[in-house]
Amino acid sequence: MDIQTRKEAKASVLTLSGRMDAVTAPAFEATVRQLIESGSVSFVVDFQRVEYISSAGLRALLATAKLQKNSGGQIRLAAITGSVKEVFDISGFGSIFQMHDTTENALAALA
Repeated sequence: MDIQTRKEAKASVLTLSGRMDAVTAPAFEATVRQLIESGSVSFVVDFQRVEYISSAGLRALLATAKLQKNSGGQIRLAAITGSVKEVFDISGFGSIFQMHDTTENALAALA
């Protein structure tokens, strides 16, 4: 999985591509931890280029949400489609996380 980060006015945007699984999820968690330590509290995670997510990837998102919540920020997910969206729907993660069609909509929804 490739992780690109950029800072926007309201949040750090993490653009993911590839597979989010047991091999790659720790890198995602480490990236978020570094961003929080450097002062970022709100995040938008762009899933447009993610082709697969496993239970380890879902667990990494939960761990990220816990870290982020403790820092007083918010997290939004964007552009989840296809089989990845099916995993979110089946697992119930659609009710845990706020999901948006685009990164721009997710950024706009941040308080």
